[in-house]
Amino acid sequence: QVQVAESGGGLVQPGGSLRLSCAASGRISRISAMSWYRQAPGKQRELVALLTSSSRTNYYADSVKGRFTISRDNAKNTGYLEMNSLKPEDTAVYYCNAAVIESGSLYFRDYWGQGTQVTVSL
Repeated sequence: QVQVAESGGGLVQPGGSLRLSCAASGRISRISAMSWYRQAPGKQRELVALLTSSSRTNYYADSVKGRFTISRDNAKNTGYLEMNSLKPEDTAVYYCNAAVIESGSLYFRDYWGQGTQVTVSL
């Protein structure tokens, strides 16, 4: 069993910054990729950022390029999303996804966190 949990959301003013954390725990052999998604009211869930181990690739949605930074600490099985210059349009529930290779398994599975609310408003 693997559990993924986000933290760090909250209320911030436009132009402010926020750092989200994504902690994975359980029978983890390794995490092949971690990613962040967000879902705003009336919108579909969208990919915000992705970091892979195999390709060592950072991906960012066009809407957040230059403002958000994704990182991970493999030893801690924890991912991070640093958000700067936040805009009201960034308001959403942010979800972490971890592609986890569990102990005793040859394959990875996607695990989702419960989401953390980020609100950007005056």
